Amino acid sequence: MERRYLGATGMSVSATALGTMNFGGWGNTDRAETVRMIRDAVDAGIDFIDTADVYGAGESEEIVGEALQGRRDEVVLATKFGLPGADHPNHQGASPRWIRRALEASLRRLRTDHVDLFQLHRYDWNTGLAETLGALTDLQRAGLIRAFGHTTFPAEKIVEAQWVAERRGYARFLTEQPLYSIVNRAVETAVLPTAQHYGMGVLSYSPLAHGWLSGRDHADHHRAKLNPPMFDTANPANARRAEIVDALAKVADQVGTSLPQLAHAFVRAHPAITSVIIGPRTPQQLQESIAASDLVLTDDVLDAIDAIVPPGTNVNPADTYNATPPSIADPLQRRRRGA
Repeated sequence: MERRYLGATGMSVSATALGTMNFGGWGNTDRAETVRMIRDAVDAGIDFIDTADVYGAGESEEIVGEALQGRRDEVVLATKFGLPGADHPNHQGASPRWIRRALEASLRRLRTDHVDLFQLHRYDWNTGLAETLGALTDLQRAGLIRAFGHTTFPAEKIVEAQWVAERRGYARFLTEQPLYSIVNRAVETAVLPTAQHYGMGVLSYSPLAHGWLSGRDHADHHRAKLNPPMFDTANPANARRAEIVDALAKVADQVGTSLPQLAHAFVRAHPAITSVIIGPRTPQQLQESIAASDLVLTDDVLDAIDAIVPPGTNVNPADTYNATPPSIADPLQRRRRGA
């Protein structure tokens, strides 16, 4: 399996990473099967494992910890913090207080004494970057994390975070994890070039667009059950996405591959991408994703995809996945009130 360096971290990782969001309460509840899937992935050459404290309310991390017993040193282990928990309003975000508590809980569930990559799950609009970077730098100096990164940061916040780190003398974010697929290409405009400019590693998520590019009737039925509006073709944006999926399936047929394999190879072809996170729920889906890890698309195929979905565009502009800033989401922040 192809290997690439994860930005300036010095760590070499497989170009396909195993995402474990679907292991546990959010997906496959057969614990023995998901443990085997993780070990099968490592046996197949995937040595980059990505999880998060919020997945299955911590169950995903527990499964990863169990699967990696005796094999911890074989993988680069990444987890995330910051998304809201269900128990307390302060158990979220990127405050120094919560960062340390979140890491301690993750280390316990993962059964390890350090995390290779600790990622802020979303930008925290309520905490200053200097406070967040200071806390993460302290954890890195203590040996509890090897490197840290962020996910779904807009380009301007990537720049600001790099500037704050340099200005304050803190360690810097070395990775970004964006949503990126054939139908979610907005990050090509500024996020991916900005990450490249700063020499950051990029591990992209949802190459199958949460099931749209899975080749199973336009949508993974499990996902459709969890979030029906995402797949409701009465929505004009979703109807357009369904038409695009049909066109992409024809391209895959011409190439002699499946639509999911085409989708994985497309993301991996971008020069900014270090590793593509796959999110299988079943052993069959894992094997399909592993089979796609060596597929390389020619320029003619990439041109055909560009003709269907123009570079730099999201087919559904609403595909931000909890990354919309308050200035857009909250009308009160856009409207001056009189005395």
